[in-house]
Amino acid sequence: MSSTAGQVIRCKAAVAWEAGKPLVIEEVEVSPPLANEVRLKILFTSLCHTDVYFWEAKGQAPLFPRIFGHEAGGVVESVGPGVTDLQPGDHVLPVFTGECKECRHCKSEESNMCDLLRINTDRGVMIGDGKPRFSINGKPIYHFVGTSTFSEYTVCHVGSVAKINPAAPLDKVCVLSCGISTGLGATLNVAKPKKGQSVAIFGLGAVGLAAAEGARISGASRIIGVDLNSNRFNEAKKFGVNEFVNPKDYAKPVQEVIAEMTDGGVDRSVECTGSIQAMISAFECVHDGWGVAVLVGVPNKDDAFKTHPMNLLNERTLKGTFFGNYKPRTDLPSVVQKYMNKELELEKFITHTLPFTEINKAFELMLKGEGLRCIIRMES
Repeated sequence: MSSTAGQVIRCKAAVAWEAGKPLVIEEVEVSPPLANEVRLKILFTSLCHTDVYFWEAKGQAPLFPRIFGHEAGGVVESVGPGVTDLQPGDHVLPVFTGECKECRHCKSEESNMCDLLRINTDRGVMIGDGKPRFSINGKPIYHFVGTSTFSEYTVCHVGSVAKINPAAPLDKVCVLSCGISTGLGATLNVAKPKKGQSVAIFGLGAVGLAAAEGARISGASRIIGVDLNSNRFNEAKKFGVNEFVNPKDYAKPVQEVIAEMTDGGVDRSVECTGSIQAMISAFECVHDGWGVAVLVGVPNKDDAFKTHPMNLLNERTLKGTFFGNYKPRTDLPSVVQKYMNKELELEKFITHTLPFTEINKAFELMLKGEGLRCIIRMES
């Protein structure tokens, strides 16, 4: 075990004291892991739209002070009782969802929705004892989605930690903890386009471009990018997108435009925006008889999906997915290996790198829509 095992570690963390206010680098105390928990040393983390959304507390009951962050790579510092498949020094990716390996979902080959560890943005404490592992002078600092990677050390449930190839560069594969895997898996695991088929990607942010990357890996012949921001089209070419549609350029619904472009509709579509209209368009633009549409984006709670039942009766298939249908502990090691085998290109997702002291600049870049993923180096 490490020399710090069983002890409280004092380290630097970026604490969100209030919604929408700049994070403050503070010295925090990180308690040792309890049963079925792991304490990690975070080496690289990344900023995701989910962090920004809940930091702004849009439509949420704010839970502050809080340590955000859920895309990261690090090493195991120590493990709590009952942890047998991880040991100090292991290279890992903490993941916002989990895999307990015991519930019905985990035992099913068709689901990755762990009953115990599925995402819970309201919970700011550990499952084991209902308390946080972070504090400042005895004052509790709350967790975020069970990871809280904007800290040099963090504590996670063992089910939310994926052990990976130690040769994989953590400053690259850390982006697989969330959005990139979500988009990639939505195409490879759920839409499953065949070689030579056509795929429409709705939304060309990081998740949508990861879905396009999945279509490229699958050998799709036509990858059509759909986005309201035409400035994204040039960047999307790097991910295999070879045709573009901006719905604002047409007087008719975009699903009709795509159907005309493709002689009846695309073979597969993946929606990555959260817009209910984009979801409907993504479904209605696939070809009858065999078309499959996959929804990835998260809609507003009051949205309702409306389409004519004949669209289903004419043998179009509508699916949804969570984290690309990847089981974190079981499947992420193989996704990392795709990168190591040069099948998956991660470097093109990484547009900025910053030191931990400049983490607020990463938020500024995200809010301005500049770049895809910003890697934050925890060590100077």
